[in-house]
Amino acid sequence: MPRKFVVGGNWKMNGDQKQAREIIENLTNATLDPNVEVILGVPAIYLPLAKSVLPAKLELAAQNCWKVAKGAFTGEISPAMIKDIGATWVILGHSERRTIFGEKDDLIAEKIGHALDSGLKVIACIGETLEEREGGKAEEVVYRQTKAFVSAIGDRWSNVVLAYEPVWAIGTGKTATPQQAQEMHACLRNWLSGNVSPSVAELVRIQYGGSVTASNAKELAGSPDIDGFLVGGASLKPEFVDIVNASS
Repeated sequence: MPRKFVVGGNWKMNGDQKQAREIIENLTNATLDPNVEVILGVPAIYLPLAKSVLPAKLELAAQNCWKVAKGAFTGEISPAMIKDIGATWVILGHSERRTIFGEKDDLIAEKIGHALDSGLKVIACIGETLEEREGGKAEEVVYRQTKAFVSAIGDRWSNVVLAYEPVWAIGTGKTATPQQAQEMHACLRNWLSGNVSPSVAELVRIQYGGSVTASNAKELAGSPDIDGFLVGGASLKPEFVDIVNASS
């Protein structure tokens, strides 16, 4: 069975109520490929607003969550809270959470496990820095990060999308070629086949998240192991529609 293309729009810490409404209205009125799953990663404070105006063809994700259901964790939100306002996805392990906020593999794995336990679906992010790539450690890093998730996910891979985001190609002016992106996706799928199972390797969707734009999305979408995109800045712009439709 072919893997359904999945495009996530990660707004990061951007926008206000007016812009949130405008982005969603633009997507609501646009003709989107019905064979593509579209997920919007909205700042936590705007999740209820987004849910109130989101059409059925779009899904909603939080950009982060904590590893337990409730308690004295000032500033955090739980999967239970995310579900309570009607969102169904959460983005975990994003490179900014790792590099800016110091999140380690084991913490991210705990968060993924609890999110899945709570009934959320997860976009789980992996990827190497420029120093790691130039040091010849790109595959080693990506395999290590993925391995940390395996026991937390268990048999729930159908509720997980992996997002490969080469950190060196995000907002740096450097870009990964479609060939580089496909190569890493193929390596990752091969690793999953040998270290999890061939069926999981065939099932799991792997997004590409390295500065995707309307100009490079179509070529990237033609790669056999790229099953979608996790889009940052471009998800705030009208061109996001073209990115969603890139696999058509």
